[in-house]
Amino acid sequence: MNESEFPPEHRPVDLYLGLLRARMDTEDYRQLLGVVEPVLRALEEQRLPAVDFALEGDQGDGLSQEVRDEAALVIAAAVTGRLDNEVVEIDLGDNGPVRVITDADTASDPDRLGEIADYIRARHHQDEELRGIAEASGLPTDF
Repeated sequence: MNESEFPPEHRPVDLYLGLLRARMDTEDYRQLLGVVEPVLRALEEQRLPAVDFALEGDQGDGLSQEVRDEAALVIAAAVTGRLDNEVVEIDLGDNGPVRVITDADTASDPDRLGEIADYIRARHHQDEELRGIAEASGLPTDF
């Protein structure tokens, strides 16, 4: 039986939400649902490209780090169908720490986490170069 054949209450994301409902403070859980419901609905309707999801900025204002992490884990469970995802903080040195969601095996593998950190550093460097080119060309730099 694949995930699409599961009754809704037996999908991994729904099981995880049920666990969170029992474990989290009522207000935190309400905030969590406010963040994840539009994304879950978009995933269900297979219209993900139209979804703009971020836990920083306006959407993340007033959310505790716990709610942010749990929201990311709920969405990861919906996308991957796995409940073993983890939040890992990776120190990027001059660029500071970043939080990523990964499976449990990767989270416990320092070499793999190093590869992820290298990729993020390279991507950040590339973004900064592109931002500089855009600025010099008089184009928007908020990408």
